[in-house]
Amino acid sequence: MTSSASPRPEDENLGIGANLAYGLQHVLTMYGGIVAVPLIVGQAAGLSSADIGLLIAASLFAGGLATLLQTLGLPFFGCRLPLVQGVSFAGVATMIAIIGSNGAGGFPAVFGAVIAASLIGLLITPVFSRITKFFPPLVTGIVITTIGLTLMPVAARWAMGGNSSAPDFGSTANIGLAAFTLATVLLLSKLGSASISRLSILLAMVIGTLVAAGFGMTDFSQVLEGSLIALPQPLHFGPPEFQVAAILSMLIVIIVTMVETSADILAVGEIIETKVDSKRLGDGLRADMISSALAPLFGSFTQSAFAQNVGLVAVTGVKSRYVVATAGLILVTLGLLPVMGRLIAAVPTSVLGGAGVVLFGTVAASGIRTLAQVDYRNNMNLIIVATSIGFGMIPIAAPTFYHHFPAWFETIFHSGISSAAIMAILLNLLFNHLRAGNSDQQSVFVAASERTLRYQDVAALNEGDYFRDGKLFDCDGKEVPILEGGEGEHASRTRKRQAEHAH
Repeated sequence: MTSSASPRPEDENLGIGANLAYGLQHVLTMYGGIVAVPLIVGQAAGLSSADIGLLIAASLFAGGLATLLQTLGLPFFGCRLPLVQGVSFAGVATMIAIIGSNGAGGFPAVFGAVIAASLIGLLITPVFSRITKFFPPLVTGIVITTIGLTLMPVAARWAMGGNSSAPDFGSTANIGLAAFTLATVLLLSKLGSASISRLSILLAMVIGTLVAAGFGMTDFSQVLEGSLIALPQPLHFGPPEFQVAAILSMLIVIIVTMVETSADILAVGEIIETKVDSKRLGDGLRADMISSALAPLFGSFTQSAFAQNVGLVAVTGVKSRYVVATAGLILVTLGLLPVMGRLIAAVPTSVLGGAGVVLFGTVAASGIRTLAQVDYRNNMNLIIVATSIGFGMIPIAAPTFYHHFPAWFETIFHSGISSAAIMAILLNLLFNHLRAGNSDQQSVFVAASERTLRYQDVAALNEGDYFRDGKLFDCDGKEVPILEGGEGEHASRTRKRQAEHAH
């Protein structure tokens, strides 16, 4: 509960009903993302549909436990902020590569690599937690903006149907359903009460799903098929195997995850306007690493904060960590009750896409608002913003840009978020911390000092005066002398006498 001595916005407890409603909204927002990784990796490994189902259930269960740890916290673990944890996308390519080099039975090597790399990440957390001084509004604004922009292609793919191999991918029906959902979000936000406005994403998803069902665009027939309850099966794919090459490649993924989680923790702190110091950042990263180390025991993978849920916090203004903790409980329940997972899976991807446009756009807008606080006069901050955001957009504009680079390099920079974060930190260090060698004459792109004119100089001008070729002329075309130096009042009197004589 909120402390009376120093109340923090994230400590507000809204009650069971509101926590459930807003928590379900968080789960719906990230559900597609959390099931995508086990689905992609399981299909790449050639697993049966039953085994892929176990991977998905394990990811929901592990993500829920990780979310509870991050939001409620234990001593030294958990930043106690409204952050949803789930399977990280950063490791997909690396895990598929490990499976490819080990054949169909490569999951023990994947799980061993995740455990070992996460424990190494736990050891180096103190280094990462001390970098908050290198995250001024200049850097956090760049990262938050890039998170939003990076997620927009995800919203577009969702709006088109999600599955690019489906025959109706990109159909007008799918995009129309996404547009209807988007319009519903906007309408509820405008016309509804405060509580309805905060639940606009969830309500729009429910309405969009009902409309989709009316047009035959979703199928609830499989919801009751299969088991209703299923407990996690620890080490179902065998005990973990520890291979040096796999661990080293996964360690790069863990470092990228730590950069992204640091950015998300700082971003959500900025959005809900609460202080994030190095201790809090360290607690958050430790929760991330210990969750990632334990997840493979249940059959899941690396865990990290979900950027799309940062957007939901920004849209709704619901800052309570207890809401997100409730989302964690729902995820754990979904991991134990596959029937609930099948029900949520019936929500059409296009509906998620319509809501995603608002969610992810709001993240970018929050970043722009942060960047508006930055001073751009007589410094290189505008160049830092331009270069960092541009660098972060490269993987989005050209996903194959780094394909011919070494695997470790591609793993780091194929994420627009980590690309922008690394570039922003380095340029901020170069221009704003290591000032030696900075030019007195800053770049032409830099915003100049504000232009000022003294009132007495402006008051001395008459109607019809004009400048040409650096000279001042009156309405009759006669040149008015301009005195050099600090002789403003004398120049003013001279100008008046000249004007009176001319008239």
